[in-house]
Amino acid sequence: MNKPSRRAQKLLVGATTPVAVVCAAAMVYQASYAAFSGQTRNSGNDWSTGSVNLTDDDNGSARFQVANLLPDQTDDKCIKVTANASVPSTVKGYAVNPVPSNTGLENRIKVTIEDGTGGTFADCTGFQPQTVLVPDYTLAQLAQANNWESGVGGWTVPAGTSSKTYRITWRFDTAGMTQAQVDQLQNSRTGIDIQWEMRSN
Repeated sequence: MNKPSRRAQKLLVGATTPVAVVCAAAMVYQASYAAFSGQTRNSGNDWSTGSVNLTDDDNGSARFQVANLLPDQTDDKCIKVTANASVPSTVKGYAVNPVPSNTGLENRIKVTIEDGTGGTFADCTGFQPQTVLVPDYTLAQLAQANNWESGVGGWTVPAGTSSKTYRITWRFDTAGMTQAQVDQLQNSRTGIDIQWEMRSN
């Protein structure tokens, strides 16, 4: 028999190498699936934060804007606060943005704040008081409760939507003052904002 030429031998070797690689790969593929297997999975894990939202019915209006204030004058108004939370929370009220006068008028305007049910920003009719939160404090005293930690109320809000009405009564207290001291309060101006804040428990 004639022996293949050197050129034919090289061609034969070159042709058999890819075939050997393919065969080896096929053997590895078969071997990799030559076992029993099983799987299980705990799917759908997810984390999301709760939410708290607090609104009132003032429509952006100030609760009190009193001009030409007279000694011993008084008035009361209501505001309804609505809490909407997905987690249990606590609502407190406190004072911000005090406006001091140059005559000490903030020591003569006294405020009482009650919480309860019924009544709205537009009309206090039907308000039923539950708790006196601020018992006849001057605006200067009220200004000392100026954050949530020192705030008043402690209204515990369950998850969901709930409301509470606050009645705010003010009076211009001139008791014990001389006429000259009262006269010194003329042309004075003072003010304060009352803010409610809700935090999750």
